[in-house]
Amino acid sequence: MTKKSPKEKTATALVQEVPGRAPIGWAAVQEKLAQGSGLSLLLVDGYQPPALAVSNNNSICHAFQSSPDYVKLCDPYCGQAHAKAVNAGETINYKCHAGLTCVATPVEISGQPNLAVIGGRAFVTGADYRATVERFRAGDLQELLEKEPFQNVIFSDPARLEELSSRVTSAARKFSAEAGKPGRRGRAATGDLAPEPPTRRSASEPQAKPAAPAVGTLEMQREIEQLRGELEYRTQFNESLQNFLERISATDPQKTYTAILNNSKELLLAERASLFVYDTNANELFNKGASGLAVEAADIARIRVGEGIAGQVMETGQPLVVADIEKAGFRAADPERGYKTPSFISYPLLIGGRKIGVLNVADKVGGEPYDDVDRTLIDIIGPQIATALERAGWQERASEFQLMSVTDPLTGLLNRRYLEERLNEELNRSRRYNYSLSFLMIDIDDFKNYNDVNGHQAGDQALQITAHVLKAELRLEDVACRYGGEEFCILLPQTPINEAAAIAERIRGKIEEANYPYGKNQPLGLVTISIGISTLSKHVDTSVAVIEAADRALYKAKSKGKNRLESYQDTLGTSSTNTQLPDERQ
Repeated sequence: MTKKSPKEKTATALVQEVPGRAPIGWAAVQEKLAQGSGLSLLLVDGYQPPALAVSNNNSICHAFQSSPDYVKLCDPYCGQAHAKAVNAGETINYKCHAGLTCVATPVEISGQPNLAVIGGRAFVTGADYRATVERFRAGDLQELLEKEPFQNVIFSDPARLEELSSRVTSAARKFSAEAGKPGRRGRAATGDLAPEPPTRRSASEPQAKPAAPAVGTLEMQREIEQLRGELEYRTQFNESLQNFLERISATDPQKTYTAILNNSKELLLAERASLFVYDTNANELFNKGASGLAVEAADIARIRVGEGIAGQVMETGQPLVVADIEKAGFRAADPERGYKTPSFISYPLLIGGRKIGVLNVADKVGGEPYDDVDRTLIDIIGPQIATALERAGWQERASEFQLMSVTDPLTGLLNRRYLEERLNEELNRSRRYNYSLSFLMIDIDDFKNYNDVNGHQAGDQALQITAHVLKAELRLEDVACRYGGEEFCILLPQTPINEAAAIAERIRGKIEEANYPYGKNQPLGLVTISIGISTLSKHVDTSVAVIEAADRALYKAKSKGKNRLESYQDTLGTSSTNTQLPDERQ
């Protein structure tokens, strides 16, 4: 099959509707029936497409039948439905190649014979829906995805389809009866017919009493009210499903996991839910969230694929809808877990056959067991949950990669690349709002000796201990980085020189007190650090200048015997601020 461009496909799209050939006024009646039932309805007088009137068409059907390349798949089904229904003289039922269940009912409208109404076009089982979804995602229908086939997917049950046929027959009969009355031709039999013009009466002529509504009119009004009630329910339900993916998607992966649990519980009337993600490398499921459980999510162990209920579901790719856990042959949960009912659903989340995770729900509100209706519902939302879950995984990995690119792998501190970008941001903010800003450059004294005498592993451990001390002594807004080798630096936003000196002295003292395995072998008898301090001033106002000033102050501290603080202003003998450093730094 030659793939055509979207422009070519649009130009050759098949006509779906020819309303000029439909009985006048019928389209409005059909539209109300379709809205009230939540099903598709098409009036046809032969091969379809085109139809004479189309109401609430299933978007999957529209994708097929508007495509010259794919419409032939529908020919043995909806294409021939008119001929089969008219020849049979009664409603026929069929399931098409896409797994959609349809009915075709022969009708006569306003004296126009040889018509039929195709209705339904709905999935009645989750298996049919899943099979069609897989064809679009990874099978023979991928080219049709650009036609947005899932915009208006319709679901139903056999009873509603059977009821639809009788409603269509009744509506056609009533419409024809109303349209045949004098002055009524072409008006829809929907209970809102236009009133007759009033007849002039003389002042002496007595007023006639209002006539009682006709029985047929009352029946139509009751049917309309019923349709309106069903329409309101279907509309709310469909909107809930259509917005489900939007509600469970967030830029923060953890919020996505929480939203999946909360919205799944609400839709499936569950008091408990848990969400597991598949780890491809370990072939295990690990928990990403739980709601309503008697244990913390962090205490839920990993599950080997193939083991336990969730592991079996992930391995087979088949959901479990269990009314009673013991009768189904599974071991019941321990009583301390506090489950209220023995019923649950464990559902595999898959995309194109790929394992994504497992969703579990239990303790249905009201104590009723889960059944095929719940299975159908979770079949509908399952692909959306899988999509959101995979997207959250991508976001987590992207965040991890981004963090890895700016993090020192040995110490866990941010690296020089991040420091330089952040320092520029903070300098701009400080200049704009006239904030103070200080900077510390830190070096482990005699680190080469520590490394050479005790070995590189001991040296790495010393760097990690130093990083731990730095992180423990900083405020939330401070930024600690490993600058390179044994050098560290700390960015102190909105911090004047005297506060920076106090922080630096506290860090220096904590390093002296820290337990380094080979500290006693150092020249000073313990591991120490020297610190150079710079601050934003008239002459030190760029990132390069701030770093160079702190580095020069650090060099001065080293030259004065190490294990001390020095500031850049002190090395110049002048200061751009009036604050004085503590005496121990002189």
